[in-house]
Amino acid sequence: CRLARTMEPLARKIFKGVLAAELVGVAGAYCLFKKMNSSQDFRQTMSKKFPFILEVYYKSIEQSGMYGVREKDQEKWLTSKN
Repeated sequence: CRLARTMEPLARKIFKGVLAAELVGVAGAYCLFKKMNSSQDFRQTMSKKFPFILEVYYKSIEQSGMYGVREKDQEKWLTSKN
């Protein structure tokens, strides 16, 4: 019984730490999504540095019913190279 009382404050600290980390992660993901959703240039940067993250972005917006963003990006990037 005594061990349970001494572990309780530690468990609360761990829970608060995990909860804070989750909130930071969700806020970071939201900011990243918002930036990618509003800037084609940022998406181009992401395609060069982190293509797997950009792929997740494209799939998520396609799941929500927004189609054509990937194609518009690729078209612009191809024409800007030439």
